[in-house]
Amino acid sequence: MLANDESLPEEESSDEAPINNTLSEYDLYPILMDYLKSEHQLYCLRIDEKRSKNNLGSGGNQWLHPDIVAMEPVAQQWHQYVKSCVLQGGGQSVRLWSFEVKKTLTMGNVRKCFFQAVSNSSWASEGYLVATSIADSRVEQELRMLSALHGIGVILLSVNNPSESELLLPAKKRPEIDWQSVNRIVEENADFKDFIDLVSNYYHYQTGRVRSKDWNH
Repeated sequence: MLANDESLPEEESSDEAPINNTLSEYDLYPILMDYLKSEHQLYCLRIDEKRSKNNLGSGGNQWLHPDIVAMEPVAQQWHQYVKSCVLQGGGQSVRLWSFEVKKTLTMGNVRKCFFQAVSNSSWASEGYLVATSIADSRVEQELRMLSALHGIGVILLSVNNPSESELLLPAKKRPEIDWQSVNRIVEENADFKDFIDLVSNYYHYQTGRVRSKDWNH
């Protein structure tokens, strides 16, 4: 029996944990896109594995393309003269981002999830592994080591408050896009082909405007 001045410890309450348990990875995609649009000014598209040719056999596309891709129009606010110089000089007026989404990272799945992100995102200017939770400090330590070695960043996504999501480990920014790998994914997946078509149109017209209705779905 407890003494009069003793009390049972209060349980820590968490509004986010029950929600995380009911959400699928697919439910996380629009939440992530909202965060990327509002906090990083990215224009995103969902890449549906069902729109791939599936020439690689069962599960093969898990290692081919990411869940979400995004365009960062870095030249959007530049003067037209500067845009023209960059275009003629072969410089980059956009950066392409890639995101692999998981619910929870544990010691049992962290390496598989991370190297899936490496395989799916190494073509991009920046590649990220996104999760709603990390099981413990051992997993975070593993992520820090892997990120330092391979350049893939990590985002901790807040389901209840996307704006409070944490860019835990920044990705290594690659100076060039791997267009050969991009071409391979274009040939395999219709959504990714649509994404590159939108990027191509932005490159070509260089108007500084992006049609919002084409993105974030």
